[in-house]
Amino acid sequence: MASVLEHRRQYLRLMRQLTLDTGFFTVTDIQTAAAIPRSTAQDWVNRLVQEGCVVVRDEKRGRSAARYAAISAIPASTCRRIFTTVDGEHVEIFHDCMSGACAAFCGYHHRLAGGALTRVERDGTLLRECGRVGTYAIDIGLSPLPAVGVAGIGHTGEGIVQHIRCIGGPAYSLTDMMARAEGVLRIETRHAGSIVEGNVWTQALTHVTIGLDDTDSNEGGATFALALALLTYVTRIKGVLPISHHVVMLNPDVPKKTAGNSASYIEVAAPPAQVEQLTSRTRRFLADEALSPDWGIAIRTGICMPPGLREYGRLVRQDVTTCAVAQATAEQYGITLTGGNGIIGALGAVALARLPHDVLLDPKRVF
Repeated sequence: MASVLEHRRQYLRLMRQLTLDTGFFTVTDIQTAAAIPRSTAQDWVNRLVQEGCVVVRDEKRGRSAARYAAISAIPASTCRRIFTTVDGEHVEIFHDCMSGACAAFCGYHHRLAGGALTRVERDGTLLRECGRVGTYAIDIGLSPLPAVGVAGIGHTGEGIVQHIRCIGGPAYSLTDMMARAEGVLRIETRHAGSIVEGNVWTQALTHVTIGLDDTDSNEGGATFALALALLTYVTRIKGVLPISHHVVMLNPDVPKKTAGNSASYIEVAAPPAQVEQLTSRTRRFLADEALSPDWGIAIRTGICMPPGLREYGRLVRQDVTTCAVAQATAEQYGITLTGGNGIIGALGAVALARLPHDVLLDPKRVF
């Protein structure tokens, strides 16, 4: 990777210099100046065109080679993915950024602005924000005011629309970058003095949480590893997007366990029409890959955590319970269970979802 990045910098510097010197360059110019094969020069020119750092000034015509010009090393967009899940009036917004610093900036200002958002969290480069459908008044401006905020969230048909108000750098992101992010359907913007307002349209996806337990054996395997493999597998389904993977510590004093009694859960966003396929593929994957016949999975859709379900999470951390209790709880909250004794811990992982990492990993923590 370091070699690739170094080559990228080297070739981009060369392209910029040729652009400054003559106003353009050709593939042959790069081939000659860098002493590389023509196919390599063409590949790098094509790659940098796709990144938005190089533009085509003149298309190839007859014997006249195509002419290119380097414009900037600034990426076309720092926004990788923007997508949303919905549960009635509740919406969760996910913004996957190239930079943890940019995600932290937006998270800080979104939290300060309030508006339609009720909860803002950041996990590395992923910003996840909970909000409610509706329109709210927010003040946006220069410091000490927030520079960007979500003033409203709408749910129309199969789409979610965020109404964003911003100034400065966030306004540049809204007008020039966010439309390029995976998951964004379209963006409409307008200027109101120094403030830029815009509507960001995304698909209304279903939030799916999948808990796993008892997939390993004394001979090998690990539930956390299988959960990660499952996350990779199910996100190959068209339209299914990965959100997160978590490890959850359950009651360490249960009599039957392979190690410390941990379970895992993953979160994905799926088009409503794909949830059934997601469920069937998950069952098949666990049946094929689990090393223990006691494996269990729990699959839940939705964002909001019912207090009664959270109470089951406390139960599996403090006591020893049964499959019958797990099945009754799952039926009460519309959760699909499949498998053997592992359904107890799998449902426990789902019931503990959305708690902070330090709580998930310490079974003695009160929440």
